[in-house]
Amino acid sequence: MEMLFNCKLLKFMAGGNLNSTACKCVLLFVAVLILRTLFLPHSPGFEWSNIVYVRNQSPSVGSGIRQDKFLEVPQIVWGLNNQKIAFARACLTARMLNRTLLMPSLSASLFYKEIDLLQPISFDKVFQFDKFNALCSGFVQLGRYSDLSNATRVLEMQKGSGRKWTMERDLDQLEQHSRVSSFDDHETIRIVGKNPFLWHDHWPVKDYAKVFECLVLVDEISQEADRVVSRIRGSTEPLPYVAVHMRVEIDWMIHCKKLEQRLNTNQICSSEKEIKERVRNIADLKRPVVVYLAVADKLLKNSSILEGWEEGLVPFEKKKLGVDEIYRKYPYLIQSAIDYEVCLRADIFVGNSFSTFSSLVVLERTQKMIRNVDVRWPSYAYNVPGELNGPMRWVTNMSDSNLQAISYGTNHISS
Repeated sequence: MEMLFNCKLLKFMAGGNLNSTACKCVLLFVAVLILRTLFLPHSPGFEWSNIVYVRNQSPSVGSGIRQDKFLEVPQIVWGLNNQKIAFARACLTARMLNRTLLMPSLSASLFYKEIDLLQPISFDKVFQFDKFNALCSGFVQLGRYSDLSNATRVLEMQKGSGRKWTMERDLDQLEQHSRVSSFDDHETIRIVGKNPFLWHDHWPVKDYAKVFECLVLVDEISQEADRVVSRIRGSTEPLPYVAVHMRVEIDWMIHCKKLEQRLNTNQICSSEKEIKERVRNIADLKRPVVVYLAVADKLLKNSSILEGWEEGLVPFEKKKLGVDEIYRKYPYLIQSAIDYEVCLRADIFVGNSFSTFSSLVVLERTQKMIRNVDVRWPSYAYNVPGELNGPMRWVTNMSDSNLQAISYGTNHISS
């Protein structure tokens, strides 16, 4: 109002001249407000202050996600790909609440049962923060704790405990927090509970795939993967390679046998012999070809995984390849990220459809085929028999309504 008088607006309205461009803009703004008041219907409780609030409190209008309201989540745990799924769920939860997700802490170690032994690692030590926001702009948004204006304006939201917390209750709670205005008064909603993002999802596969596409490894880890792939292919005449994610560890075999009994199937576990036979029987597999065995470090001393391969299939694992020193420099999470990238880039990938690691590799390879229909990224599941006792062709069903198949595995894979 002070500006109005400084511009001699009263004189102007009486017929005087207006020379200031700034004053013209002010007058135009006032005119718009007056017209809006006259012609728009009055809503109960509507005040002009609400317009100011929306304008000031939504700096990210246009990008789709508010950058002044935040969601905070606990440290994300378990294996690399379970952590990626949990991270995506946290992102999609923040999106549902129209909030920016505060950059979470991941877990470098795998002591998932001993919470006190977990080794935290910042998200931006594994994935590129700015690249994530650039690729996911308008869909989901990551923020830093330095973005908070008042760290005390926090609302704690208990999200239940593991499988006891049902999907229905989870969704009802999220919907309530997304529509009740009193919750919106808090700058930050802090989710509390034991591993709240390991169990439930309410979003289609394509939403998860979008988040995964925005996850780009930091240069250091990507360059280590480059070194491993270079060793696999060779330097003189680069060879194609098949990456096989071998799940034959003792703890896996115990788990999968129990799972087979519970699901009344025999298509989860696979022995070394069966895996080698299925890979050998891949249709149109050209030889010679390098076979990279992505296996747990504790199996590197087991020479049997390198034996029994058909002539023309040249098997390598980290030690024989001479890259184990690369992996030993890093904690578990980084080792797994390197192996994931090596499997992702393979000419052919063969994995287990009940493995989260294998499932996410296939999802990304499926995405690559969708983006570039002229390039093939064939993938197979060795635990499900296909043609001529080879492995079953495997692509991710991107139209699935949730991530159930990828989170917990299935032998009903798309081909």
